[in-house]
Amino acid sequence: MNPDGATVRPPRTPRDTGRAPRLLYARPGIIVTADRFTVGRSSWRVAELTHLHSSRGPHDRMATRAVLVSTVVIGGVGLLLGFTGGLQRLTAGAYLLLGAVFLVPVLLAAAGDRWRPPAYELWGRRAGADELLFSSDDERQFGQVSRALRRAREMNSYGGWEDPLASAEPWRPRR
Repeated sequence: MNPDGATVRPPRTPRDTGRAPRLLYARPGIIVTADRFTVGRSSWRVAELTHLHSSRGPHDRMATRAVLVSTVVIGGVGLLLGFTGGLQRLTAGAYLLLGAVFLVPVLLAAAGDRWRPPAYELWGRRAGADELLFSSDDERQFGQVSRALRRAREMNSYGGWEDPLASAEPWRPRR
């Protein structure tokens, strides 16, 4: 019995069912079967993975530094103008230009997230510790891998459950 009170069934192996493990997703470097999840050289048994959740990785370091540097420089220029009394001698056009310059950090942050968005990360818990299982910049690939791993978890938790839509006969009226 797990600490949260749930019971765990022993995982089914190909010897138990007499067939090979069902392949759910396969691309170069990433394989998800009903029993194992493999990314590169790392491999985990699906039955051992719990608490699957996704998140976004950190922002690009160059974009973060550019925003920080531009904010400090523009703030320093504003403080310098304020202390020297230069703000009273500025014209209305100069105030508009100064206001537009204060938007530079915001524009840099938006451009940085657009060009180098944070990676999508799939996390899971194994043996009581959180582990990063998979990370990708491609939202579509990330969605496919995470859905395949969730299906594999469901198949393990129900003891070899087959896809109900693939095995169901469609209803047809009698004529």
